[in-house]
Amino acid sequence: MARDRASRPDAKPLRLFVATEVPEDVRAAVAGAVAPLRERFPKARWVPAHNQHVTLKFLGSTYPRLVEWVRATVGDVASRHAPFTTRVEGLGAFPNARRARIVWAGLDDADNAFARLAADLDEAVSKEFEPEKRVFTAHLTVARFEPAVAVDPDEIAFESQPFEVGRIVLFRSHLRRPAPVYEPVETYPLSS
Repeated sequence: MARDRASRPDAKPLRLFVATEVPEDVRAAVAGAVAPLRERFPKARWVPAHNQHVTLKFLGSTYPRLVEWVRATVGDVASRHAPFTTRVEGLGAFPNARRARIVWAGLDDADNAFARLAADLDEAVSKEFEPEKRVFTAHLTVARFEPAVAVDPDEIAFESQPFEVGRIVLFRSHLRRPAPVYEPVETYPLSS
């Protein structure tokens, strides 16, 4: 008896993205730094600290037939980049502080290591995935606002201790409430 393809788990698209992880102590320090904002905006959707990461490339809905190609491609990109050091420094807002829909913690990218890695990933998967149109900004999403609010990110001066970024991770996102669950699919050392 033929089975309906849509009912097979392996036939359903996977929601994927590539990111770097941030040490737990740094995420905890960010949470402490933004506590005054959290008190002021309790109805915002606050991203749980364990879900904070630096997204390098959001792939979105990915057909199962592409997953092995994505895994190999991400591994190839990782092999071309060396580990680097960064730190969280300050807050920002998208699209701007007067109409903040997202508040984020920025990462130091003075040497453009994050930007080069994101651009390389974007180019490597461009034959199957839409290239990014926005300028890349290395950040951790802290909160989402609907409707937009006015915030002053400069009121919170925060800088973490430096930490090394030595790997990238291909994640699968499972949309759940109250927050998505991010499942690591594969981890790739930066090894150039």
